[in-house]
Amino acid sequence: MTESTQKRATVYFDPYLHRALRLKAAETDSSVSELVNDAVREALAEDADDLAAFEDRSKEPELIFEDVVKDLKRRGKI
Repeated sequence: MTESTQKRATVYFDPYLHRALRLKAAETDSSVSELVNDAVREALAEDADDLAAFEDRSKEPELIFEDVVKDLKRRGKI
């Protein structure tokens, strides 16, 4: 990413998280910004996967809780 396309933000970390983040940055020869960007990308990718799963499952029939419980009882599962 080029310098001109980056955006600046102020983020406040709990002191113990900030210390751990700085240590990890030093250990991995990365910057704190790189680690935070990677973590945010990963979290957003997980959100995208979840949204895709919700979309896929939106076509499934809805189950009514009471009916499921009655069916389990009828089949001797509870």
